[in-house]
Amino acid sequence: MIERLKSLLFDREKTQATGPKGQEDLHVAAAALMLEAAHLDGSLDPVEKERIQHIVSKRFDLSTEDTAAIIENAERKARNSSDIYGYLRVLLSHFEHDQQVELVEMLWDVICVDGEIHDHEANLVRRVTGMTGVSDRESGAAKRRAMERHGLT
Repeated sequence: MIERLKSLLFDREKTQATGPKGQEDLHVAAAALMLEAAHLDGSLDPVEKERIQHIVSKRFDLSTEDTAAIIENAERKARNSSDIYGYLRVLLSHFEHDQQVELVEMLWDVICVDGEIHDHEANLVRRVTGMTGVSDRESGAAKRRAMERHGLT
């Protein structure tokens, strides 16, 4: 299943066509959006940061060092801007519909990992969903999968 998600979300042929800089921008945008989601409850818990690192590493097939560099760059960008639209512009320019659904699920995954879903976090996913082609039904299904993964059902 992880391999299927990875291939849907980050089709290597598509990201390779963007070149190394485009790939890095894509990775940083995804990580920054997940960091933004994690911060909305008032703090970035270690479990949230670990989950973001895990998702970035596995989904983009990155080494530990490359993942750390992406997260550091994303943290710097997230500190300097709370504009999710810039991140989404980068992501949506590369993602087909199924990949957009996977993006929403990644956000739910990060939000659920600490055992609580806060209103501000859920609001971010609603805004992201509204800016993509992801339906409320698809977002709800992604939320349920993330909740099940983290024992919130």
